[in-house]
Amino acid sequence: MPEPTPPRALTVYAWAVLAFMVLVILWGAIVRTTGSGAGCGVHWPLCNGDFVPHHPRLATIIEFTHRSMSGILTTLIAILAVWVFCKRPKGDLSRTGAIAVVLFLITEALLGAALVLGGWVDRNASNTRVVMQAIHVTNTLLLLGALALTAWWIGHPQRKATTPSPNRHLATATIVMTLLATATGAVAALADTLFPSPTLTAALAQDFAADAPLIVRTRWMHPAETLLVLLCVLLLCRRVRGALANIVLGLLALQFLLGIADVLLLAPQGMQILHLLGADLFWIALVILVNEARRVPHTAEKLTLAVAPPGPSPI
Repeated sequence: MPEPTPPRALTVYAWAVLAFMVLVILWGAIVRTTGSGAGCGVHWPLCNGDFVPHHPRLATIIEFTHRSMSGILTTLIAILAVWVFCKRPKGDLSRTGAIAVVLFLITEALLGAALVLGGWVDRNASNTRVVMQAIHVTNTLLLLGALALTAWWIGHPQRKATTPSPNRHLATATIVMTLLATATGAVAALADTLFPSPTLTAALAQDFAADAPLIVRTRWMHPAETLLVLLCVLLLCRRVRGALANIVLGLLALQFLLGIADVLLLAPQGMQILHLLGADLFWIALVILVNEARRVPHTAEKLTLAVAPPGPSPI
């Protein structure tokens, strides 16, 4: 039986929630680059002990805005999850996606609270903050990816494929490598913020200085992971051709250009935000491509059955 057509309003709403989440992520980067992570003190979810801060500093305004946007996002996601379960049939993948979104949203809130309550914000450069930063960014990507797939599945109703895809291992490796590259990129961006360098030569010298903080000496991991992502994406797009694969390749090329510019310009705030936006768009396109790549055999099987000539009549 064909899947029921989803309401257009639900599809538009899901993509709108995804776009708003990207804005929340970008504003979170502004919190980091401006050193406003401690703008609300060590209080969570309240800001300096108040629901609405009184006579706030600029850092407080920036941090409070991020918390407010996160609260709005939580409400939007709750509405989306309820709407999906009301309008999509049992077994539809969008229901699974909505559940994943809610779970990752909960862990996102807990990790954000841990960063604030643990004091791993502002100028804190401890190794614990490095680990927490990587974990937090990874969870954010998983939340963003789950939300992107939910929006995609709402507009393209699907059920779980029953035929294993020959691309599944490569697709999984591509996702894992991208998660690692983004996590190390977030740590490198934090290092650029906490330990800015006056020149590119000084920055390179910092990377290999024995007395440099661990967060600085691990910046090389991001470009190394990025090269592995490039290899995986090229192999995947070679197997799965089409408009979506071309979009992923284009966004990856843009990310390389933005990354090079970020390094040469010594990671100014605006370039860091732009680079992060490119990373979010690339990740959204990639998870959708991986979803389609894992379903190719299932689709091909149905097409083969549809065009196969009828066999001889048993009568």
